[in-house]
Amino acid sequence: MIPSRRKLLLALGALGIPSGFLVTAGYSQSTIPRRPSTADGKGDADSNAPNIDSKNILEANQKDIKKNVERLFQLATELKAEVDKTDEVKVLSVALLKKAEEIEKLAHSIRSRALG
Repeated sequence: MIPSRRKLLLALGALGIPSGFLVTAGYSQSTIPRRPSTADGKGDADSNAPNIDSKNILEANQKDIKKNVERLFQLATELKAEVDKTDEVKVLSVALLKKAEEIEKLAHSIRSRALG
């Protein structure tokens, strides 16, 4: 720390001004956007919003995950076949690397859907 800063902080500390106060003095709680609440206590529920059926959403999500897992299995099987055909001494082909990237993206997609 620069000696002049150290002296300043020591002087402020001796005066009883905590350094955390100086850092947060510029912030106010009013900068945080808040959602308006309704008089009936339901928060920001919109009466015009359609009712969302969570069961249908979860079923559709599950079907999509199953479809993606089947595609992932197919791609992994194709990748294994290509690796088995490739000579160990040669460099891996671009198609093989693209397939591996596609598998990675699909796996991340499945993971994010499974987490919600």
